[in-house]
Amino acid sequence: MGFNSASVSFTRFRIIDDIPAGLWADIPARLRQFAFMDIDALPDERAFGWVNFDDMLDEAWRVSPPEKGHYLTFSLRLDTRRVPPAVLKKHCTLALREEEEKARQQGQKFVSRARKKELRELVKARLLARTLPIPAEFNVIWNRDSNIVYFSSVQTQMISMFTELFAKTFELDLEELTPYALAEHLAGENISAKLDSLAATAFV
Repeated sequence: MGFNSASVSFTRFRIIDDIPAGLWADIPARLRQFAFMDIDALPDERAFGWVNFDDMLDEAWRVSPPEKGHYLTFSLRLDTRRVPPAVLKKHCTLALREEEEKARQQGQKFVSRARKKELRELVKARLLARTLPIPAEFNVIWNRDSNIVYFSSVQTQMISMFTELFAKTFELDLEELTPYALAEHLAGENISAKLDSLAATAFV
């Protein structure tokens, strides 16, 4: 669920690098450089990139710009193709039986392990080409005044994908604001020693 929903789970980050003065004007071009590319006509298993916050089908920001006052808004779109394991197993079995029949006709007693692996890859590629990718959208809100970035996911895999693409796009590193990091951010690094000396409290 995104930030326009009634409820949302999100992860908060802060930018730990100094932001170059010329970056703000360059952001639309950087977003388009790493924009999402559709794979409906391709056999790829996965594709991801930036799209418009207001319309995830807009990879060129024609609907609206990313600038919203002192905020920047955009989304990370992820399209994934998946072949259900039972379907893959069925078609691999059929392909293997056909290959075993060919082997017997040629006087061979078995199908090699390498050929079985090759068959599985061929079957998977064929099934993927017949499967439509499933789209998912994860909103991003960047407060330019505080350099705090909000990402509408708490999934470890998505957080990793987001931070890597963010760093690649803007050449800026993010730090996840865990309770410890948030305390340091609010009270200063001098509080680190006190935080390290705290003991957990048992409430049961």
